[in-house]
Parts: sequence; C-alpha cells; structure tokens
Amino acid sequence: MTATAYLEKLNDQQRMAVEHGVGPAGCGSAGPLLIIAGAGSGKTNTLAHRVAHLIVNGADPRRILLMTFSRRAASEMSRRVERICRNVLGANAALMTDALSWAGTFHGIGARLLRMYAEQIGLNVDFTIHDREDSADLMNLVRHELGFSKTESRFPTKGTCLSIYSRTVNSETPLNEVLRNWYPWVSGWEEQLRELFAGYVEAKQAQNVLDYDDLLLYWAQMVGDPDLAEDIGNRFDHVLVDEYQDTNKLQSSVLMALKPGGRGLTVVGDDAQSIYSFRAATVRNILDFPRQFTPQADIVTLDRNYRSTQPILAAANAVIDLARERFTKNLWTERESAERPKLLTVKDENDQANCIVDQVLANREVGMTLKQQAVLFRTSSHSGPLEVELTRRNIPFVKFGGLKFLDAAHVKDMLAVLRFAQNPLDRVAGFRLLQMLPGVGPQTAGRILDTIAADPEPLVALAEVPPPPRTGEDWTAFIALMAGLRRSGGDWPSDLAQARTWYEPHLERVHEDAETRKADLLQLEQIASGYPSRERFLTELTLDPPDATSDQAGVPLLDEDYLILSTIHSAKGQEWRAVFMLNVVDGCIPSDLGVGTTHEIEEERRLLYVGMTRARDSLTLLTPQRFFTGGQHAQGDRHVYASRTRFIPATLLQFFETATWPIVAHAAGERSARQIRIDVGARMRSMWK
Repeated sequence: MTATAYLEKLNDQQRMAVEHGVGPAGCGSAGPLLIIAGAGSGKTNTLAHRVAHLIVNGADPRRILLMTFSRRAASEMSRRVERICRNVLGANAALMTDALSWAGTFHGIGARLLRMYAEQIGLNVDFTIHDREDSADLMNLVRHELGFSKTESRFPTKGTCLSIYSRTVNSETPLNEVLRNWYPWVSGWEEQLRELFAGYVEAKQAQNVLDYDDLLLYWAQMVGDPDLAEDIGNRFDHVLVDEYQDTNKLQSSVLMALKPGGRGLTVVGDDAQSIYSFRAATVRNILDFPRQFTPQADIVTLDRNYRSTQPILAAANAVIDLARERFTKNLWTERESAERPKLLTVKDENDQANCIVDQVLANREVGMTLKQQAVLFRTSSHSGPLEVELTRRNIPFVKFGGLKFLDAAHVKDMLAVLRFAQNPLDRVAGFRLLQMLPGVGPQTAGRILDTIAADPEPLVALAEVPPPPRTGEDWTAFIALMAGLRRSGGDWPSDLAQARTWYEPHLERVHEDAETRKADLLQLEQIASGYPSRERFLTELTLDPPDATSDQAGVPLLDEDYLILSTIHSAKGQEWRAVFMLNVVDGCIPSDLGVGTTHEIEEERRLLYVGMTRARDSLTLLTPQRFFTGGQHAQGDRHVYASRTRFIPATLLQFFETATWPIVAHAAGERSARQIRIDVGARMRSMWK
C-alpha cells in the first residue's frame, strides 16, 4: 500500500480534516481545528482516520488524548484506528495502537488523572465514585441531618437538590442564576440550599467519595494551577474531542486549560445536533470555539451525507435553516429518491397508533424487518397508546431506555460490597451493605458506621464491633468477607466471585425472583473479567454502565425481530431504514416545558432535526389533531386540540407529502376484515359437512 492509499476512500472534506497540520516532517505543528460534521457525514470514520494518520506520521500514541461521548465509542474508535494502521504498518500496528491508552470519556479520563495526582491535590487514592442514585442518597442524608426534611413547607426532594447542585457545577453558573432560570419554584430555599450543598461537599470529603461532577470539577481545579496545568497538558501532543456540541462549560474550561493556545487540539461536532442542555451542555461551546484562539481555529465542514435520501435531507435542511444561529451547512447526498417525507394528519393518539402499526406491517410485507424501523418521540410518555396497540396486535418491540443495569437493586448490592471493601468510609455503600443483614436497620447501621469512621483502620474496627442482635452467623460471615476482600489486593476478579458467594443467600431471602437476578450477577462477573483491577472496574462501570438488566432490558427473548421505540435523545447517533415520529405538534415538539426562552426553543428545533436525520429511506411525521389529558385541568379530563409544530411552517410544506389518515387505510382495513369473516365462516361450515 502506498503511503496515503488508506486516505483515498475519503471525500475531499474528510481528507482535508484528516490531514490538517500533519506533514511528512512531523505532527507537532497543527493549530486548533474545528470539524463541523453533519448528520451521517462519516464523522467517526473521519476522526479515526485523523488519529491513525497522526500515528502513521510519527505521533506517539501514548501522547494522544482522545475523548468521546461514551467508553463504548472510545473502544470502537480504537478498533477503527487499529484497522487503518494495520493496512499501513502491518505487524507493528497492534503494538502502536495498544499504546493508544488515553481514549475514553471526559469523566473517565478525569478519574484516571485524579488518581495519578491524588497526593498533590489532597485526595486519598482509594476514593470511590458515586453514581447518581448514590449521590442523591448522600444528599438526602445530609438534608435529613440539617433538618430540611422536616420543614413546614415542602423542601425540594433529594433528586431536585442534586440536579440543582449538578447544574450549578457543570454550567459554572452562580446558584441564584440557576434557581432563577431553571428552578424558579425553589428560589425561596436559596440560603438553605447553600447550607445543604456545603454539607454535601463536607460529607463527600469525609467519606472519601466523589460524584460524577467532582471528576470534572477537581480536574478543572487541578488545571487551574499553572504548574499542574502545564504538567498535564505536556503529557499530550494531540487532544481530540468528539461530540463537542454536547460538552458543558466545565468541560470546555478543562480543555482550554490543557491547550490554551490550541496547538494539537481538534474538536468534532455538529451545532445542529446540540440537544442535551438538560445535562448542562451548551451549544455555545462549539459556536464560540473558533474565536477562542488567535488566530482563529480552522474550520472544516463535512456536509456530504451517506445515510439519508436527498428528499429527507432537503426537508431536514429546510427545518434547521430557520435556526437563529448556526454554522452554515446544507447536507447533500448522491442517494436520490422520488419519495418525499410524509406529513400525516391523524384524528387522535389512537389513530396515530393504528396508522403506525399498519405502516410498519406493510413495510414488513415488502421485506423491511421490524428492527430496521423505529418510532421516535420527544418524551417517553408519548408512546403509551402505541405500546398498547403493539401489545394488542402481538407485535414485539423494545423501548429505549428502560431500567439501567446499575439501577437494579441486586446489582447495586453487589457493587456496595466491593465499594465498601475498597473505601470503608463510603457511608452510602456501608448503609446499603449493613442493612442486608437480618436485624440491622438504619439506626444500627448508622451507629456502626459512626464507630468505624473514627478509627484510622475502619475495617479492623469493624471486626471489633459487637455483633448486633439477631444477626447470628450472618455477622461472622460478613466480617470474614470484608477481611478477605481487604486483604485480597490484586486478586481480581475472584473478589467478585467471593462477594457473590456471600450475597446469594441474602438475594434468595429478599427477592422472590432470585434465580433471574442470579443471571445478572453472573453477567456482572463476566463483565468484571474484562477489567485489570477492582478499582478500574468500579470506576469505569459507574461512569459507563451497561444499558439494562437481563430480565428488564425489554428485548423480547422469544422474538428475533422487534420494532424499536425510542426517545429522540436516545436515538442520537442511530439510524433506521424507516422512521416514524410521534406528535409533531406544538406542545410536544416543542415541548410545553421547552418554550420559555429563545435558547430552549432553538434546542427543540434541533431535536426535531436530529429525529428527522435518523431516517435512511422513509420518514413519516405524524400530527394528531387532539390529545386526551387526565387530571390536569380544573374541568377534569378533557381533549386538547393541537396544531402542527411551528418548526414546519406553511413555507416548508413543499418538502413533504401531506395527507390525512385513515381514509384509504380504513377502506382497505374494512375489506380485509370482511374477507376474513367470509373465510372463517366458510371454514366453520366445512367442518360440519
């Protein structure tokens, strides 16, 4: 293969992005680069080629930092880089790409750096990381200790308090502004919230735990020190960030501190797909990126789409072209089609469900599997009538997302065992673990945790605690388990097998469906075998958990084919041959809750655009004329009438095939029903001849 033959399949814009600042003499001269990658434009392939091109041209893969939206995306990116490099470097490719060790999420990379620099920033290297539920539980403990759970008027719930805290940290916005703009109904509690958050921070520090936000906050604080910023920044010659439109201000601050001049910095994203402001992500990061450097960052736009047909792209382009501010980009493709996207008006949600089911089955009859079709919606509750109809007609489906793997009680129990052994000051893990024992309630668990927290060797102190009444042999077995796990050191993953053996009798005592849950524990053990240590397992599983438990995933185990139901947020990055979008009306898209500010309305427009660009061959938008709402009005249950989304004004109807359902469909349905009755009657008569 010639030196650049691996680049020949890239289009001109992709190749420009890949080769930016990379010369035959070396790779160190690249200035900041922004790659605006439209939907379906081969973004992942382009970024993988850029990383591979850097390596092929002499960049040290150990000095490349690649940050992606998920750990799975980082793994996929690494595999692609290896495949590309193998074509050029042959046998040396695996050796080179194995050294691409700094690939992961912002939170994952942050956790790794915090352990490396723990001593210098006053952290105990054995810190554990709380997931959102554990963080909310700790927030609730502090809330209760401060007496806020007993106020005369209702104090915000633990989940609301954690959300306020998280948005304040990630958006780098003062608390009073966060309350005014996002939680106005809570603004009267500002003083108490400040006290609560201060107590929450003290509790985390005392227990040697970090939450998700701390992984970024501590990192940002760390690079706020000029010496540490220089030391960390000098570890990496090249920093590449995927999905930059989904980052928050804190992540941007970290990035700018690592590479203040932009040398070796590449960010990739699409402002038109920025839809995660509820996670404190801000589209301003990508819109303002070029102007943060002098001279400004170079911009390469990828606008050739490899996914959708031209009529679908024409409609999507028309929708996003009405945005108030964006990088100019019009997607195009060589995939021509005579079929325009459909804009179907239906009477109500029941007709909408019937319409979709009929079309899904019709597509299946002409060779399109159920899994090649998806129904998207703004909010999870919108799919209720459709789910009822699918169930009635015995059509299998899976809905994203369901119960998360780490949210299942038995999985959290197992992780609490490991986390408490790793860090016995983790009060949330200790509370959960101790209350698994018969006869141990919250007060007893609290007294035990208070006792051992005052000792420099908490697990030694735990062994000296008198057994609580009614625990019997369970206490002895528990103390032996903790001692064994603390001593085991690097004996991984047998630690998890030891914990599972101890836990299974408690699982059988507490849960009726213990056998099903045991399958999850075996799955957890299998997952654990892919990690080099207990610490890495706990960290990375918490930051990037599997989607769902084996018995709650929603995938029909007896059906090899099933329809996809998904929120638009969960569908980002996916594609299907046929896409149906529910409730494309004002009040749903945009949501009633998303029309408070111009920024919110613009994000709702981008959400519609993201949904439309998931479709490859067929796109159908449905607009019910009315909805049934229950218990939301003084008049009681009633029908609410709706109009087509404001994001598709009359001037854009030329891009759609408009129709009203079910005139033709009903006629066909009546003929089918009549034929079925005739056939069944004939068969019944023949049985008695």
